[in-house]
Amino acid sequence: MCEVSVSIDRMSRGSDLSWRSKLASLALLFLAAMFAVLLQESALAAPTAGTVVAWGDSVIPYVEPGTRFSRIAAGGDHNLALELDGTVVGWGYNQSGRATVPMGLSNVVAIAAGGSHSLVLKHDGTVFAWGYNLNGQTSVPSRLSNVVAIAAGSIHSLALKQDGTVVGWGWNFYGQAVAPAGLSNVVAIAAGPTHNLALKRDGTVVTWGYNCCGLPNVPAGLSNVVAIAAGGHHSLALQQDGTIVAWGLNSYGQATVPAGLSNVVAIAAAEYHSLALKQDGTVVAWGGNQGRYRNNGGQAMVPNGLSNVVAIAAADYHSMALKQDGTIVAWGDNYYGQSIALGALTNVIAMAAGGLGPPDHSLALQNGTVTAWGDNYYGQASVPVGLSNVVAVAAGEYHSVALTREGTIVAWGDSSLGQAVAPANLSNVVAVAAGNFHNLALKQDGTVKAWGNNSSGQTFVPSRLSNVVAVAAGGSHSLALRRDATVVAWGANDSGQASVPAGLTNVVAIAAGCCQSLALKADGAVVGWGASDTSNVAVGLRNVVAIAARNYSNLALKRDGTIVVWTVNNFRPTAVPAGLSNVVAIASGDFNVLAIVQPLAYQPVLLSPKISGGNLIFSWPAIPGRRYRLRYKSRLDEAAWTDLPGDIVASDGTVTTSDAISETSRFYQLVLLP
Repeated sequence: MCEVSVSIDRMSRGSDLSWRSKLASLALLFLAAMFAVLLQESALAAPTAGTVVAWGDSVIPYVEPGTRFSRIAAGGDHNLALELDGTVVGWGYNQSGRATVPMGLSNVVAIAAGGSHSLVLKHDGTVFAWGYNLNGQTSVPSRLSNVVAIAAGSIHSLALKQDGTVVGWGWNFYGQAVAPAGLSNVVAIAAGPTHNLALKRDGTVVTWGYNCCGLPNVPAGLSNVVAIAAGGHHSLALQQDGTIVAWGLNSYGQATVPAGLSNVVAIAAAEYHSLALKQDGTVVAWGGNQGRYRNNGGQAMVPNGLSNVVAIAAADYHSMALKQDGTIVAWGDNYYGQSIALGALTNVIAMAAGGLGPPDHSLALQNGTVTAWGDNYYGQASVPVGLSNVVAVAAGEYHSVALTREGTIVAWGDSSLGQAVAPANLSNVVAVAAGNFHNLALKQDGTVKAWGNNSSGQTFVPSRLSNVVAVAAGGSHSLALRRDATVVAWGANDSGQASVPAGLTNVVAIAAGCCQSLALKADGAVVGWGASDTSNVAVGLRNVVAIAARNYSNLALKRDGTIVVWTVNNFRPTAVPAGLSNVVAIASGDFNVLAIVQPLAYQPVLLSPKISGGNLIFSWPAIPGRRYRLRYKSRLDEAAWTDLPGDIVASDGTVTTSDAISETSRFYQLVLLP
């Protein structure tokens, strides 16, 4: 709970000057918010909620609650979004850093996402690029200036200059990076993987690049065009009358415009599907719905009820829409988290990462429901329909597990070794852990149940094991933390991961990887055993409040909200994003790391009150959707505060409320409610 207080002295109602002089000298008292990470003996205890941040082979950046966006762009498997202040965020697949926006980038007015690179247009007419650059697609030509629009293909880039000419760079095997000689009077550009479109001032279209599937054959007589879009091997043109013309490859119906489609104001095209935004703010999609492997991507299946859309974007296997309120909706394949809408993973209380990726698959728990993304070959990221009342989650290599409030287990994904089938009559569970191909369940009576792969005895729970308060599952071994703060281990021990160090006590948390084990002690120190370099790295680590491990990766969350990462067997470490802080929970995958971040930097700030008709008018910057309470007391030494009637729910970025002027002094306090 965040609080801020302001004192209002008794004043004459008739003297506006008196009020103004008093108000000018008001002192605001800010009360710091604090958080603590505590050992939970039950998964049913209330953990700290926050926003998910992910990094590694795929990224989900932290965005402040209530952030609004003005533009969107979709690449092969990553996205970009432009904030109202001219800054950019990226998410999805992050190979070669394509979704990692360079620090300090600002004053951006347009964005474009390519197959494996990103482009931005700055306010001064210059272009900046980053990501994969093997073919020079991010090597912006020197002295390029006066740019008014940009477009990104798979491995080439385009810029439209103020004088109506086009500049291209990057891979040019099909001539896609060199504009046709004499091309001028261009007002818009579009880039597909290997072909481009240019819209001329006279409403006609020019195409160049790959000569396949009828791509160069602009329909005869096409005119009055106001917008263009380039898909994988098909093209779209929006005419002034709100109708669409399509041509090129039509293997999935991507070039077959739905009959009667009209009143279109924007278009987008991807590898095998197309999108149209109608004047009424609704979206129409057609073409292929295929996803990776055997999973249906759903990129051409517009979410039910989607409305108030002002912009659209299409990528290989997913689609996006920007709504009038500045929020983003995404759908389709979520292999790299590219269909996670920015700002959607808030109020998350638990998370898990698993898999032998890249990519891993990840789970986030919020409001009793589970959101999943990442590798879905075995259905491990396909959350069962209707699953609710979840209080904890765990992720194995190719399966997922959820614990419900009723104490039962739901599992899905690969079950080749029985890991996704919970034992019959298993109940009264309070915590769950998932190893590579086995699971552990901690029951309310302090006993442990295990199932799944038992090739190394990892599901043979030691007889008489009792008084357990936490469990952890590794690659092929298992750990249990007992109430007396000691650890019991069983299963694979080829690297010593099941050989608990003699005399290890005062343990408050445990974690297990492929061939290593970790224990967090009450004094904030970490002890590791198993893989040879596990214990060495842990030496000297202090002030730790949480630990996590996955196969070859280890994490420690420190009391100051920062994260330390180390690996075993020379596994590539995942660098922590610069400036990441206020972390309250962590989870580790093989190629991705997850963190829950709490926006502790935000403090509700009362602005200087104003007077209107005998009332004090209060206002403050707010987080949309959050609840606030204004209260007061006549003296600071009074024990209790008096609440003003009714909590206030912020509908936008500023909240205003009032209170009648009192004859006595009042000290006001603004409270941000959980």
